[in-house]
Amino acid sequence: MTSRSALLRTCASIDAPAMDEITILQAEILKTLASPRRLELLHLLAAGPREVGGLAAELGMTQPNVSQHLAVLRTAGLVDVERDGREARYRLADPDVMVACGVMRSVLERRIQRLARLAGAGPEPTPRPTPHMAR
Repeated sequence: MTSRSALLRTCASIDAPAMDEITILQAEILKTLASPRRLELLHLLAAGPREVGGLAAELGMTQPNVSQHLAVLRTAGLVDVERDGREARYRLADPDVMVACGVMRSVLERRIQRLARLAGAGPEPTPRPTPHMAR
């Protein structure tokens, strides 16, 4: 069984009374993931633990800005930090968050494809007059 099908089965099996609390938590996590920069950070951390300086350099961001985003991700429980003296290495708290991101990305890619097909099936655009047509 793939991780995606396991995720879908788990989501479908949640009992209704607990759903309200889970739905609230899910909405909070999704708000956290609404930042493209945070998604970029998660994708980099999917490859393994990283230090703030390396993340900042790779994304072309300042260290304080990366630290702020990581703090938000940490508060949401999406990343963990391991400290060794002054060095802090961040890692994904649960790699399945990337499975969830992958599922959403697939949904969006299919949506874009559907919209492109619909746009292609619409009426042909009216050609604009060109200098050659005006003569």
